[in-house]
Amino acid sequence: MELQLTNLTKTYSNGVKALNNVSLTMGAGLFGLLGPNGAGKSSLMRTVATLQEADSGSIAFSGPFGTIDVFAQPDALRQRLGYLPQEFGVYPRIAAETLLDHLAVLKGITNSRERKETVTALLHKTNLYNVRTKSLGGYSGGMKQRFGIAQALLANPSLIIVDEPTAGLDPGERNRFLNLLGELGEDRIIILSTHIVEDVQELCRDMAIVNRGTILFQGHPDEALATVSGRVWRKRVSKAELTDLKENANIISERMVAGDPVVHILADTNPGAGFQPIEPTLEDVYFTNILGIQQPAL
Repeated sequence: MELQLTNLTKTYSNGVKALNNVSLTMGAGLFGLLGPNGAGKSSLMRTVATLQEADSGSIAFSGPFGTIDVFAQPDALRQRLGYLPQEFGVYPRIAAETLLDHLAVLKGITNSRERKETVTALLHKTNLYNVRTKSLGGYSGGMKQRFGIAQALLANPSLIIVDEPTAGLDPGERNRFLNLLGELGEDRIIILSTHIVEDVQELCRDMAIVNRGTILFQGHPDEALATVSGRVWRKRVSKAELTDLKENANIISERMVAGDPVVHILADTNPGAGFQPIEPTLEDVYFTNILGIQQPAL
C-alpha cells in the first residue's frame, strides 16, 4: 500500500502559498507530518482528503484495490478514507451510539444488522462502549477525539488522516489516544499531522518536517536524529551570556529551568566552557530544520 504525492502546489486567493512543490511517499503504518502552526499541514491534509484542489501536482493511492488517481477519482478515494479534522464538531445532545449509527448510514452501511455490529465493535475498540448512551456534550476532550476516530474507521478505511488530534488533551487522554492510533496502524496508512514532536517520536516509523509549505526532511526518526548526532550541546547560562550566544552561536532551543536559561546549541565542536554534549532528541532535529540552521550533508 502506498500514497504518492508529487509536486503539489497550492496558493490561496490572498497570496499565501500553502504548498510549495510538495512530494512525499508514504507506506503502511503511521506517518508523522510535523510542523508549526501555519506550516501548511492542514492544507496538505485537506488536499489529500479531496476537500480542496491543488493548483498543480498529483496524488496516487495504490493497494490491493489497484491505483486511484485522487484528483481524477475523488469518490474512489473517499470510499477508502477516514478523516478526523483538526476542528471536529459533534451534536452535543445526541448519544454516541445514535450518532455513530447515523454516520454509518451516510457511509453506505445500510444493512441494519451489519451496521449494529460495526458500531458496537468500534465503540469497544475506542473504549466508549460503556458510555455509548451518554450525550456527546458530556464527553471529555479525549473521549470526543476517540469518538472522532470511531467515525473515521467506519467502512474500514485503508487511509486515515488525523489532523492535530492530541492538541488540548490531558496527558492521560493523550496516551490513550496515541495507543489507539498505534494499534490501528498495522495494515493501513495513517497520517498523523501535528506540531507535537513527542507524538511523532513515540509512534511513527516514517515522518516529514514541513514549514511554509515546503518539505524540509523526510525519513525514519532515527535518520532524522543522525543528522545532528554528536553535534548538540547543552548548558545552563546567565541571561547576559544568552544574549551573546544569540549573536554568535546556532541556538536550537532555550527554556527556563529553575529560573535560568538552558540552551541547546548545534556545533561541530565544543562551543565553549561549560557546554556538555548530549544525545539529540527529535525536538532538536525539528527546531534545527524549522529555524533553518545549516547542516552538513550526511
